[in-house]
Amino acid sequence: MEWNQLGRITAPLLEWYHENLRCLPWRKDRDPYRVWVSEIMLQQTRVETVIPYFERFMERFPTVASLAECGDEELLKMWEGLGYYSRARNLKKAAQVICERYEGQFPQGYQEILSLPGIGAYTAGAVSSIAFEQPKAAVDGNVLRVITRLTQDDRDITDAKFRDQVTEDLEKIYPAKQRGDFTQSLMELGAVVCVPNGEPRCVQCPLAGLCSAYNSSSQLQYPVKKKKPDRRIEQKTIFVLRYQDKIALRKRDANGILSGMWELPNADGILDGQQAVRWLSKKGFSVSGIQAPAAGSRQLKHVFTHIEWHMACWIATCDNAGSSNDLTWVTDAQLTDEIALPTAFKKVYRACLA
Repeated sequence: MEWNQLGRITAPLLEWYHENLRCLPWRKDRDPYRVWVSEIMLQQTRVETVIPYFERFMERFPTVASLAECGDEELLKMWEGLGYYSRARNLKKAAQVICERYEGQFPQGYQEILSLPGIGAYTAGAVSSIAFEQPKAAVDGNVLRVITRLTQDDRDITDAKFRDQVTEDLEKIYPAKQRGDFTQSLMELGAVVCVPNGEPRCVQCPLAGLCSAYNSSSQLQYPVKKKKPDRRIEQKTIFVLRYQDKIALRKRDANGILSGMWELPNADGILDGQQAVRWLSKKGFSVSGIQAPAAGSRQLKHVFTHIEWHMACWIATCDNAGSSNDLTWVTDAQLTDEIALPTAFKKVYRACLA
């Protein structure tokens, strides 16, 4: 298919979507607030993971105003496990802007939506088209994969100029009606048929007859994207410190990865038992016992976008609270019910409980 023939996909794609769309909780209506929250949650996160989070989030924060007024700790606890916590913080900031600037009513203009904290072109396009039926494309990895296979375009999909061109060309073929459905049909096709990993399900695709890559058996050659640099590996030793039936936590710095989140005390590098005791002694702790978790959990791994942590774990029973003034001591119940602990540290905590 040539780029100037792209308009031929609209009718068959909409027909397929109406017959095959998944029943997802954010599709029950076109409320812009629900569309917005779902799109933010779905960034780099699987649909199956998002569904229970979305349902709990909507139950607790059913309106923009309720989100704008919530406490930071409660919000982060609701988000715990989804990762990329800046998404949650930006949701609250944007909700506050909506309440202050638009009297709690979600703005309808694309540029107004785009100006909200944490919203880029993709999310603004999704909300504009799905909630307000505007001819605005939402171009993500799924959509780029569909389009590059249809057209056999071998340009780098990580190039912002190429993404902008795809957006512009798609907006030229938006139907007069069902614009939100057209946006979602492209997303859906990329998510369940023109899949990113493994063989695409071309026999189920309503666009197979129009697809240049399918007709030349070259589907797996597209999309083309620049190789990501290897993740940087960082080694850390994580401590679960217990004193008077409480566990030590501290807040991370305001900048960098997991900024401002709670963490378990930790040291750079992999420390053995003697090194761990010396490190704790330098922090003013008197330790009556130290042990590693079960054999399979002594070294854990957690992967971020650009960094990979390799973590050794030690459980220490302390006779005092140490000399650091940046520690907060909490109960297991508080850690479970009230405090948002990032997944990397949650892995260590659970391993030590086991």
